[in-house]
Amino acid sequence: MQRALSVSRMTGNKSTFPDWYQAIVREADMAEVSPVRGSMIIKPWGYGVWERIQQTMDRRIKEMGVDNAYFPLFIPLSFFAKEAEHVEGFAKEMAVVTHHRLKNIDGKLQPDPDAKLEEPLIVRPTSETIIGDAFSRWIKSYRDLPMKINQWANVVRWEMRTRLFLRTSEFLWQEGHTAHVSREDALASTLQALEMYREFSETVLAMPVIAGEKPENERFPGAEATYSIEA
Repeated sequence: MQRALSVSRMTGNKSTFPDWYQAIVREADMAEVSPVRGSMIIKPWGYGVWERIQQTMDRRIKEMGVDNAYFPLFIPLSFFAKEAEHVEGFAKEMAVVTHHRLKNIDGKLQPDPDAKLEEPLIVRPTSETIIGDAFSRWIKSYRDLPMKINQWANVVRWEMRTRLFLRTSEFLWQEGHTAHVSREDALASTLQALEMYREFSETVLAMPVIAGEKPENERFPGAEATYSIEA
């Protein structure tokens, strides 16, 4: 209670949510703004919370028969070009790598004009495209299904309005990708994952949520249906 009162005094009675929230993060010594706009440094106390979340959820994921893997941070632009509808929601937030070397030009470090990549690389905003490419090689017949892969990674989405932990240009996350023999099996797996998120949020994080399908205007770009938990 004393800690809560000190934060209340610091922000004042007429504080806005951003003021109050930033004060909580600062007082808890969880993170701080980094020199790169929109990014953050997660300090030991904040990262410790993430480690506990990751360890606890990772057990639940593996109990569902999912294997962990890791995919590249850089994804060829052509992979996204094949999935135009899916990519539409990320297009304005993508960070693009165009050169592979710097050069001192007129006393300043600049991209070397002779080191331009033949194909630009996208810094991972999500991994559907590159994981789908891998699945196309790994799945030879129905005997390889279902295939269930999870990745713990970081992603980059060039956000215009950022806030520590809630919305930053780079953030840590988990993404699961699966392939199934039928739509019914895929949907069952989706709802199983949805229930895992709901149960984890309510029993581990003590955060009540509503789980269900999003309306059509809020679907993930390119999706037939999108399910989520809302707090």
